[in-house]
Amino acid sequence: MAHNDRSPVTVIGLGLMGSALARVLVKNGYQTTVWNRTAGKADELVSHGATRAATVREAVAASPTVIVCVTDYPAAYEVLESCGDVLSGRHLVHLSTGTPEQAREAATWAAERGAHYLDGAVMATPSGVGGSEAVLFYSGSEAVFSAEREMLDCLGGATSYLGADHGMASLYDSSLLGVEWGVLSGYFHAFSLVGTEGSKASTFLPVAIQFLRSIEMVFHEVARQVDEGKYPSDEETLDIHLNAMNRLIETSRARGIGVDVPEFFKTIITRAVALGHGADGLPSAFEAVKRPA
Repeated sequence: MAHNDRSPVTVIGLGLMGSALARVLVKNGYQTTVWNRTAGKADELVSHGATRAATVREAVAASPTVIVCVTDYPAAYEVLESCGDVLSGRHLVHLSTGTPEQAREAATWAAERGAHYLDGAVMATPSGVGGSEAVLFYSGSEAVFSAEREMLDCLGGATSYLGADHGMASLYDSSLLGVEWGVLSGYFHAFSLVGTEGSKASTFLPVAIQFLRSIEMVFHEVARQVDEGKYPSDEETLDIHLNAMNRLIETSRARGIGVDVPEFFKTIITRAVALGHGADGLPSAFEAVKRPA
């Protein structure tokens, strides 16, 4: 049931993520108008109380706040171009995937049409949207973020505003995907390695998670050293880690599994050693990562 004290919201784009966003808004009592090129994708949402717009222009006109979640920025332009002056004065929250440069260009595009623009990134799966731990980043108009904060908090409990630069949400999005892929790559290799001795991934996982928790404070120290540009070797040096990586590669090859993951990290460490950091701490590998190979 819609709450009369909540400002109506339009969601444009009903893929997996767009549908999840609209579903959460409807569940939280927002009068939600939806539009998608394939009209049938709105059926389930309409059955739960959403309003289907016949055209994208009608959808935009229906609400003072418009959330766009389509494939990418070019797709957003293609969809919204027909709206003309209807965008003027509205809050435009863009949650499509793109680059920081594209986000800044989109802010200019929106301003030219009189819209107040907030860029964002959803760091959650569709099923996780609306949860207390769902991470969403926003950057751009602080006025829009403040005005829409209650609605945005419905979409994810871990909502953050990153500042006036429209490109920051996209930059954080890309950066955290790198973290995710790096961690998962390590997991995949570890699962493969212990699997050669009959250990299941589900058996190894609790040990891996416990290990990651034990080194959480290391990440704080790494960030401090990176910011300061100083890498003391109080614990372990790059040379020590390079030897450990060679042993991991040897162990992996002996068991017939791929060595792409440890070889990738060895390449980074080797480059850092070549830059003169062999006797420095592990965080000094950052100096190799930030430079083109």
